[in-house]
Amino acid sequence: MGEKPTAAFVLSLIGGIFILLSGLVVAVVLGIFGGAVSMVPGMEFMGGAIALFGLLGLIFGILVIVGAVMMNSGVQSKVKTGSVIVLVFSILSLVAVGGGFLIGFILGLIGSILGLTWKPATAQSPPA
Repeated sequence: MGEKPTAAFVLSLIGGIFILLSGLVVAVVLGIFGGAVSMVPGMEFMGGAIALFGLLGLIFGILVIVGAVMMNSGVQSKVKTGSVIVLVFSILSLVAVGGGFLIGFILGLIGSILGLTWKPATAQSPPA
């Protein structure tokens, strides 16, 4: 297949970027509309909840990017660990920030599956 799982790395990296951007959008929405939401009687806690989801989106996006970089190392144990990290935090981002506009979730899911199924190329002996 190859020395490094390049397709898995690229898809997971782009998915992590989408998840990171969606966390940033949620945080910006909090900055713009958070004050208005907290003025509604009985909805004072919503500003903090939106901030928590935005922060989770940023953290999950960073962790998916870290997992993608681990996948690019080419060492099989790091590729598998990075793939599991990308898979777990892509799924968690679906709950927190909508999976990075849903595109980040799908790309992270495909990239992690490609990373989990990747096997390093075996050295072939020269023909006799």
